[in-house]
Amino acid sequence: MIRILLAEDDDAMRQYLARALEKSGYDVVSVDRGTAAVPLIESDRFDLLLTDIVMPEMDGIELAQHAATIAPDMRVMFITGFAAVTLKAGKAMPEAKVLSKPFHLRDLVLEVDRMFGIDSASELK
Repeated sequence: MIRILLAEDDDAMRQYLARALEKSGYDVVSVDRGTAAVPLIESDRFDLLLTDIVMPEMDGIELAQHAATIAPDMRVMFITGFAAVTLKAGKAMPEAKVLSKPFHLRDLVLEVDRMFGIDSASELK
């Protein structure tokens, strides 16, 4: 099973995203800030880091850069509601996917599926 580490500081958004990904068959561990994600990355294995960019203590870009040194094979997807931050993320981690808010949960799941070569088109309603 594909494991996702979700770092999102907004409680409602974090629960919403985790539930949608879990319903799509992913194993999701979620945290409310980047600094809470670091020890998990150091002690466990995840296939994808799905992180908000703008968070207190440690932003998503810093988290992704730190994660790249610990788990270089882990893929990264940023989520953000700030256009200027999207550009910064693209420059800092060009291999990462950036999904801009607002987005439909179906789009999030499709993007994650694409990252792992999963064909979910036939399952969408």
